[in-house]
Amino acid sequence: MNAGSGKRRLSYRGSAGRRSVGANVRFRRSKGVLPPDRFTTRSRLAWLNSASSRIGTTLDLERTALELAEFTVPSFADGAAVDILESVLRGDEGSRKTEPGIPQMRAMALCAIEELSSLEPTPVGETFVHGKEPHETLLHRYVLRQGKPVLLSRVRDDDFIRVAPTASAAAQLRAAGVHSYLAVPLIARGLLLGSADFVRGRGTPPFSTTDVALAEQLASKAAVFIDNARLYGREREHVVSLQRSLLPRVTPATPGLLVHSEYAPAAAHQGVGGDWYDVMALPGGRTALMVGDVMGHGLPAAATMGRLRTVARALMTLDMAPERILARLDLATRDLEDEQVSTCLCAVYDPADSSYTLASAGHLPPLLLDGHGAADLVPVPIGAPLGAGVIPYDPWRLRVPDGAHLVMYTDGLIKSRDVDVDAQLDRLRTAALGLPPGSLEKGGLVERAPAAAPRFDEAVLLVTTSAALPAGDLRVWELPQDGRAASAARGLVTGQLASWGLEELADVSELVVSELVGNALRYGNGPGTLRLLRGERLVVEVSDTGPDLPQIQHAGLSDEGGRGLQLINMLCRRWGSSRTATGKIVWAEQNMPSRVLAAHQAQSGADAQRDVPNSGDSQR
Repeated sequence: MNAGSGKRRLSYRGSAGRRSVGANVRFRRSKGVLPPDRFTTRSRLAWLNSASSRIGTTLDLERTALELAEFTVPSFADGAAVDILESVLRGDEGSRKTEPGIPQMRAMALCAIEELSSLEPTPVGETFVHGKEPHETLLHRYVLRQGKPVLLSRVRDDDFIRVAPTASAAAQLRAAGVHSYLAVPLIARGLLLGSADFVRGRGTPPFSTTDVALAEQLASKAAVFIDNARLYGREREHVVSLQRSLLPRVTPATPGLLVHSEYAPAAAHQGVGGDWYDVMALPGGRTALMVGDVMGHGLPAAATMGRLRTVARALMTLDMAPERILARLDLATRDLEDEQVSTCLCAVYDPADSSYTLASAGHLPPLLLDGHGAADLVPVPIGAPLGAGVIPYDPWRLRVPDGAHLVMYTDGLIKSRDVDVDAQLDRLRTAALGLPPGSLEKGGLVERAPAAAPRFDEAVLLVTTSAALPAGDLRVWELPQDGRAASAARGLVTGQLASWGLEELADVSELVVSELVGNALRYGNGPGTLRLLRGERLVVEVSDTGPDLPQIQHAGLSDEGGRGLQLINMLCRRWGSSRTATGKIVWAEQNMPSRVLAAHQAQSGADAQRDVPNSGDSQR
């Protein structure tokens, strides 16, 4: 029984513990009864055949190693230990032997009868024991370096130090009455994975050469199960890593909205790969939010998710309405070669009137907490999943009070194999209401959600909290529908900039608003509202009821028009347009003066440190 590392390695382990994955296991032997460890040929074959049904019942590496140790105690040995090479766990290419020196190994499983519970253990999962300096043992020299079994039928006094890596471990072996030792390599597909070593104590016969052959056959079977679990775990880590790399690293700061995001991978590889979310700051202070779930798992689902998120992000950049984004996403999903479908929930938040515009493609409804003790599911019209080819999608407009929380999530947060989805949704509502004040937007709902344990599917959680904009940062005016609109707009903008102390932006802003209002009068049936937003940038926005989106045109020397958007494009950081339910919006952004921007960033950093916890996958 051997566990240790390049620094420390112990030999026989069998300390008391409960019978569970990753824990030491002990058995009590009935008084005067010896275990049937001297098999007949027929019973030996039957015992070996039963190993296939008792070892490798799961694809969990620690569970499989423990099943091997439990299978051999007490029928074959009084104590057993299974150790795996650290190089194998790291995914390094291996062979049937290790390099010279003491290899670093990790204790994966321990099992022993109660009479051997005094032996010095290396805790499962550890690679060394503090304060002990190991030396090379027979297991290192023959099992790990040469891939050969080791048998000491009768352990003499001078053999204990050859078996145990430390003097104290050797003394404990001697005091416990251990008299026979056997170690075999775990080799699968030509790769040396680690070792399994066994001991027998008082009242049992010594190991024989027949036992060596039996242990080698058992180790050959178990090594395949252990290697399958190792490869499975490695693939799951790769999928989770890919999944995390495809999700946003941080969420942007958006006016009037605090965003908390969490990603909880499933414990099983089959449950990883298709959930995603995105948050994007839009012009005019609006925020686009999206949560989706590809109907599949593993690497193909993760790849599809990454492609859909890329398309969705491009569509959100165009500041399209949520229902139009889903319609375009449906077309893009149908063009994918893998023919997968996905559910999706898209929302756009407007801080001007604290409203959400939502659209759903077969997704679970979001949960709204009004901040006053009430929680309800939002009745968003549910359309067909993306890729099903059934469009259009219907929008749902929702106004919320300051401090309200909107919870968007994937089905992994509530999924259960034996409980109806409606009951799980009600449990989610109860769990959200049961959280302490202020904790919803800082995390914790994933752990308290109905499917928290055991979670067999991954989950994404997006919690938004509406907050009032800083006083005066957003101004909205209704413009006249006649020729006085441009003059009125210029006066409103310059007056507001003067009150904000941004006079240096007045000249460009006057020109920009004049062109936007002029285009609305000529092509948009007259201007509607003028919006001015002060944040990290200054945004000027004019709405109208015209159907056509403006485009930059090439203007000849003799042309009287066509240069307005060219001027806006040259003078502003960026500009754009988006359709609305009643027409369109045309906007333009300018960079703020450096002095104002520095003060704004300093204040935003202070607010973030005060409001956001530094833990887990939480993001703001």
